[in-house]
Amino acid sequence: MEAVIWGEPAAEALAAEAARLDAHNVFVIASATLNRRTDEVSRIAAALGRRFAGLFDGVRPHVPRGDVVRATLAARDLRADLIVTVGGGSPTDAAKAVALCLANRIDDVAAIDALLPARDIQGRSLPPVIAAPRVPQISIPTTLSAGEFSAIAGVTNEMTGVKDILRHPGLMPRVVILDPAVARHTPEDLFLSTGMRAVDHCVEGVCSAEANPLGDAQALHGLALLAGGMEAVKADPGNLAARLDCLLGAWMSMGPLASGVPMGASHGIGYVLGAKYAIPHGHTSCLMLPAVLEWNAHRTAERQRRISAILGDERASAAVLVDRLIRRLDLPRGLVAAGIAAEDFPAIAEAALATPWVPRNPRPISGVGDLLEILRLAG
Repeated sequence: MEAVIWGEPAAEALAAEAARLDAHNVFVIASATLNRRTDEVSRIAAALGRRFAGLFDGVRPHVPRGDVVRATLAARDLRADLIVTVGGGSPTDAAKAVALCLANRIDDVAAIDALLPARDIQGRSLPPVIAAPRVPQISIPTTLSAGEFSAIAGVTNEMTGVKDILRHPGLMPRVVILDPAVARHTPEDLFLSTGMRAVDHCVEGVCSAEANPLGDAQALHGLALLAGGMEAVKADPGNLAARLDCLLGAWMSMGPLASGVPMGASHGIGYVLGAKYAIPHGHTSCLMLPAVLEWNAHRTAERQRRISAILGDERASAAVLVDRLIRRLDLPRGLVAAGIAAEDFPAIAEAALATPWVPRNPRPISGVGDLLEILRLAG
């Protein structure tokens, strides 16, 4: 990443960055709602002028492979030399996947398998041998899930219902532009729930058994910006200063991941809830984070006190305070209330064991039984 820009209108900042990168065929991947119900995307296209090559607004939640392939074919036809995303995590992840598909001549959904790790005869994961992305990305986020600050992309295999993770250092966007005026159009539930996703990054990062001081500093500052900013946005949706605090907090929330700290069971179970049950990313954190904090409490008590202090009461349970924040923001609580039947818990637990994050939970998870305990707490 070369720059994070804030304090400037997104269209103006993007035009300057496209000129700096000498891009001639800018391909925009945008949120369909933002494109069709506001003038933000058209203003961005106008600011790009002759550099604007085309637009794709057909990426659905959780980034189905089919949408990635369609966007890849469009980008290839337009000879895209810069991909710009305007919207939330789905356009952002789709653009990363498109860049990888372009570099590796992927043009059908099955061929995306070649971008994933393989297994040797001992069952060990082998990184794929793939070409690095050559088309840079600039992201203008309108939600708070912060995928624009990572070099990974989640793409869902429609045939299996599994969200696969594509990884390559070259997937990191070159520039991120934070503009609360563009993000003001984001529906309240989406903005605030993805803010809870960023809170999840902060909390699981601080509570990780592999935490480090650099990640802690960013995560704790990010948590303070997010908690205060989201409550202020809830009280006054037109508060652009609070929206900017949220966007900056989401950036800070990626400090642990960027410094090598893994996430835990909330993220791991959340992957399964998203891919198999179409629960939005932000909602998965609302549903799972308090329960995971409660289950981990005796192993991470000292670190959870740091979370509690940021949320206003060092003596209170972090799980209770996070749940209280979710309540104040009027966000979803309870798996059963969200449409997940208790009979589904064993299948969710089995699938979660295979995610990258459950094995890195700070309180070791020994099998399905432990995950069932967490799921029941979240029920």
